[in-house]
Amino acid sequence: MSREDEDLWRVLREVDNMPYGAGQIAATEQLLRRVDAADDRELAFVARMQATTAYVYGGEPAKSFVTFSWCLAEFDRDPQPYHERYAHQLLWHFKYMVTGLLRFPEIPLDRANAVLDDMERRYREGGHSLQAVHKHRFQVADHLGDADAAAHWYRLWQTTPRDQLSDCAGCDPTTQVQYLADAGRHAEAVALAEPVLAGRLSCTEQPQAILTALLLPYLHTGRPEQARDAHREAYRRLRGNLSDLWDIGNHVEFCTLTGNDARAVEIVERHLDWLDRAPSPAAAMHFAATGAAALRRAGELTVYRRAAGDRPAGEIAASALAAELTATATALAARFDARNGTSYQSEWIARRLAAEPTGEHLPLSASLRRRPVRGSAGPAAADRAPTPGTAATVPVPADADADALLDFAEERLRRHDRAAFRAALAAWDDRFGAGDLPAPTAAHRLELRAAELGDGEDVPATVAAHRAALAAYRELGDEVRAQIVAGRLGVLLAMADESADEGLDLVRASADVLDRRGDDRQRAAGLDRVALALMHRERWSEAVDVLDRVPADAGGDPWLAARIALHRAHLLEQLDRVADAHEAAARARDLGRDLGLGDVTTAACLTYARTADDPAEAVAACDEALRVAPAEAWLPVRVARARALMAAGRAADAVDDFAEAVTLCVERGAEGDAFLRWELANAYRVAGRLGEAAEVAEEAVLGLDRLGAQAEADRCRHLLAGVYEGLGEIDPALALLEQLAVNLDGPDNLPHRAQVLEEAGGILYDADRDALAAVRFAAAATAYRQADLPVDEFRARRREAYAQLWSGDEAAALRTVEVLDKLAAGLAGQPDEPPPVTYELALAAEAGARVLIAHGREAEAYDRLAGVPARLRSIEAFGEAAQVEVLTGELLLRLDRPAAAEPLLREVLGGLPAGSRPVQQAAWLLARALDLLDRPAEAAALRDEYGLDHEH
Repeated sequence: MSREDEDLWRVLREVDNMPYGAGQIAATEQLLRRVDAADDRELAFVARMQATTAYVYGGEPAKSFVTFSWCLAEFDRDPQPYHERYAHQLLWHFKYMVTGLLRFPEIPLDRANAVLDDMERRYREGGHSLQAVHKHRFQVADHLGDADAAAHWYRLWQTTPRDQLSDCAGCDPTTQVQYLADAGRHAEAVALAEPVLAGRLSCTEQPQAILTALLLPYLHTGRPEQARDAHREAYRRLRGNLSDLWDIGNHVEFCTLTGNDARAVEIVERHLDWLDRAPSPAAAMHFAATGAAALRRAGELTVYRRAAGDRPAGEIAASALAAELTATATALAARFDARNGTSYQSEWIARRLAAEPTGEHLPLSASLRRRPVRGSAGPAAADRAPTPGTAATVPVPADADADALLDFAEERLRRHDRAAFRAALAAWDDRFGAGDLPAPTAAHRLELRAAELGDGEDVPATVAAHRAALAAYRELGDEVRAQIVAGRLGVLLAMADESADEGLDLVRASADVLDRRGDDRQRAAGLDRVALALMHRERWSEAVDVLDRVPADAGGDPWLAARIALHRAHLLEQLDRVADAHEAAARARDLGRDLGLGDVTTAACLTYARTADDPAEAVAACDEALRVAPAEAWLPVRVARARALMAAGRAADAVDDFAEAVTLCVERGAEGDAFLRWELANAYRVAGRLGEAAEVAEEAVLGLDRLGAQAEADRCRHLLAGVYEGLGEIDPALALLEQLAVNLDGPDNLPHRAQVLEEAGGILYDADRDALAAVRFAAAATAYRQADLPVDEFRARRREAYAQLWSGDEAAALRTVEVLDKLAAGLAGQPDEPPPVTYELALAAEAGARVLIAHGREAEAYDRLAGVPARLRSIEAFGEAAQVEVLTGELLLRLDRPAAAEPLLREVLGGLPAGSRPVQQAAWLLARALDLLDRPAEAAALRDEYGLDHEH
């Protein structure tokens, strides 16, 4: 075999180890071009056999028809010895072909039947069971809607003995469950599946396929919890595989049927661009139909669709997209029916398009704890007691005259009783609004009209009302009332950049006049308004200085004192004067609590929680806020409580608050739910609920991408990659890290790019995919060098050398060790050498020794390890020191120096806990040394003591 052929076989193995998908397909097609140029028949055959599987599971099954046909023709034309090794796999591929051909309406049905006939002939000639043949004849009949033929072939399939060409113990029952569910025999379907799920499923398609088939049987047999768990588990496994688009459509429909409209739309949005590269027309038809049914119920929502071809990325109304997907699904169904000579597919798709919720709502989402209702104030609003200071109002006096009623309204406003304030003004308008009024009364009503508008979002109207009231008071010559209104107007104007200077001038002039002519309360209120205007301009220090001039009792007004204490707490927090902010928040909380001011108490408790040193104290403050918060504050309270619980190490409890916050955010139509889902995903991760963490993090990434928040989306991707790794889902984790490496391509992001490349290398290394790991470590080292992080570069090169060594590329490993030696010269000899540098230099020496051993250079390897254990012990890396000493002992034996190895290995044995791997290695090496020293009895006793055999 030539060196080139050896290299091609190595690449073939590496491609086979890649995850299914576009990357593997691209690598496969590149390999096929090289293989064809090499003119090696066996390699060409094996590469195309492998390509058939890659195309089927990678989401491009149409390409598998070509590679399968080529292999079949080659197999029949000129049989070779190597063909026999793949005969079983080739017969297995017939099943892919029959299934695949049915999914393309442009392929005549006769061709699928001809392939099925050829499959049966070959199975018979090979002495194989026809069980799999009968199954695929059943699938053809089922596709055509021929119920009698389907029942006939189903019976034959079930009564024919299985053999090695039958589908696996999960896939055969999956098709049975689907058939029974379609026939309404849900209890039988569940009973059939239970022993299958109790066993061990290792097929690429399982258990997600059978769990998907069980969604409706679970639902219809009163097992909602099992249905929910099946949906979560199966969808998590399906969501990254283009080839599973059909099954993802089943999950969309399940969400619609169970009343989870928001989740159904989220799944459609996540996979919408897959329709542009659907694995087959059948999968596109099914997903389009289930997606259209979900989107039809989405109301006025918009959906984000990625760019494709000439279509730019952007928002599209759910109703418009539903119509588009409906047209897609019905047109494809008509094409299938035209080929098949039936109307079955159109009828079947019509049922998918008509899907509606059935029965009671079944919560499915890990981020939404109830069905969100747009505009809802929150959970169980009707059952809550009135919030102190906000809902417990004073009745409007029935016999008050016009001025007295306005005075009553103003007093209720001063006491934060907005409900009574608005009720009083409504009553005033009913009683006196139509009559002629004295000028002072009319001015007073204008002033309170401006305050009433302040509850809304129409700032221009509010400003205009304040200007009108100011003009009315000035015409009356009432300078004090005019300056009160001017101060309020100044605060409003200070909020906008274009009017900020006018606003600051107004509040300062107002405060100066009130300082000379107002009472104590009016002076305090004037200063508070100056501070508020400065707060809006983020001039925190100046604002605090102003509030420091206000007496503690705010001129005898406890309601104003509570508000000023709250403002002071917020300002001090902005200035990072945490202890002072904490004290001010406590005063505001106490005043709000005594006065029954739910809004002030809530805001003060939140500031108190954020500035608390003790997480438990922060949680207690949030608990109080939750008890008294008005409806509009429930969202920030839930978020604050969740964060406090996380800081207190109570992630499992934080999950509930974050989930409630997400639901409130969705109900109110706010966009911040993506950020909250990110935090919720982290809470699930810390709580050890990795499946739910993955689900919610995926939602968060989608939402953050939609908002254009790439930095946050990438940080969430990084979290998600870690979750995938924790779940053992290596390939999705690697795909995310690869995407991050691409996204982090700017010079400012080099350290982060290097980090994710190194993490990807670590995952590959742990999965024994060492050649690929070496490539990632090399890329990480380059990025670290560009970021001027020499210690990190050194570490990545060390890991590269190990990966190259274990991949069998000893020559590359040696070249990397030479690079390490040059880098080490720049790190070594530093005054006060930092422990990380000591650690890396020591481990690099070990790595270099192992590479030299692979090249038969034991003496150089031994010299390289001199002094390394002592250096490791100097930084308390005792385990690593023992590991190097074990390697040193091995080298002494290789160098025929057993007498020197014996004391070293005995010292290692005496210093490590029994049962650890270095102890076992040291014991074996010591026994070997004793053998070489002609002390077999001691060697035997040592092996007995440590449970070693001679070949350990």
